[in-house]
Amino acid sequence: MSDPEASPSDRYSLAALLRPPALARLALIGAVAVAGAGAFAWAGGLLSPGRLTQSVIIDTFEAGDGPHPGFRRNHAKGLCMTGWFDGSGAASAYSRASVFARGRTPVTGRFALAGGMPRVPDSPGAVRSLALDFALADGEHWRTGMVDIPVFPVKDPQGFRDQLVATRPLPATGQPDPAALKAFVTAHPEAIKAIGMIKAQTFSSGFADARYNALNAFFLVGPGGRRTPVRWSMVPVDPFAPEPVTAPAGDNYLFEALAARLRRGPAQWRLELTLGEPGDPTSDASQTWPPDRPKVDAGLLTVTSVEPETAGNCRDINYDPLVLPQGIAPSADPLLSARSAAYSVSFTRRAGEPKSPSAVQLSARPAQEAR
Repeated sequence: MSDPEASPSDRYSLAALLRPPALARLALIGAVAVAGAGAFAWAGGLLSPGRLTQSVIIDTFEAGDGPHPGFRRNHAKGLCMTGWFDGSGAASAYSRASVFARGRTPVTGRFALAGGMPRVPDSPGAVRSLALDFALADGEHWRTGMVDIPVFPVKDPQGFRDQLVATRPLPATGQPDPAALKAFVTAHPEAIKAIGMIKAQTFSSGFADARYNALNAFFLVGPGGRRTPVRWSMVPVDPFAPEPVTAPAGDNYLFEALAARLRRGPAQWRLELTLGEPGDPTSDASQTWPPDRPKVDAGLLTVTSVEPETAGNCRDINYDPLVLPQGIAPSADPLLSARSAAYSVSFTRRAGEPKSPSAVQLSARPAQEAR
């Protein structure tokens, strides 16, 4: 159910930025199988020895959003998409990953809203996400989850868990406990600066004109083993339009508008790689890099269709951020390992649960033209 106290400006208030369905439910984008060799201790055991396990993270989600068997514990409401990626070849100087070479790669993905409630009504303040699975010709996969905000509000797994607890609404008021919020930002001062950056952003009208950012840093591994810090974004080709002050009618209006846009033709995004320099933080997703860092146009993502989740499409894909091809390596950002480990718990739980129909069922009638 939706928050009856929420308003169109909720994305910009401190409490709303730290509670569902806005930023509080942002960290675990997708779900997953554990990959690579170093997360490995995290995925198989404790996120912070003696303090925090991946099961505790997922339990905290479920305590806040309620049980929804068969659905993802975060970004529960979504639509599957299909399309392809045309590599430009420009990133091959920095990475030996075949996805960056000239050529076409099939892509299966998912547009979604942050939060663990699969039937929450769409709203202008909802954080939107795009998760992608690139199926490379050599059998490798690259999976990435991105969101339409510029930074993450905290820098580590403990901060994220504390955020979930502090922003849980009280039964008596439907709002978070002000004292708990104050204690949270006192313990995690990076959240204040990060929230300020999020508040300063103008958000788009829908899925098709949103910029999606992978908030964690990685490394491109190129010829000779040279490593270059990188953050990436999907930059829309569609012209930007600001989000409306008042939500249009319909519980699924954002998804209906996306489907209407695709009926007019494919939607596209350019994969923009931002290259870091010495001193740029690679283990703190709550910080940005200087705006003058060089950028590489790595290619063009083309989305041709969306459909409700079901067996055989994106429903059962785990969008683990540590499923990486040769040529892309993880950074030491603790949120990467935490996401991967927690996703494995989320995936295992929902894999053993009965499946309900997709949370988003598109209307049979043509939706109004997307903005």
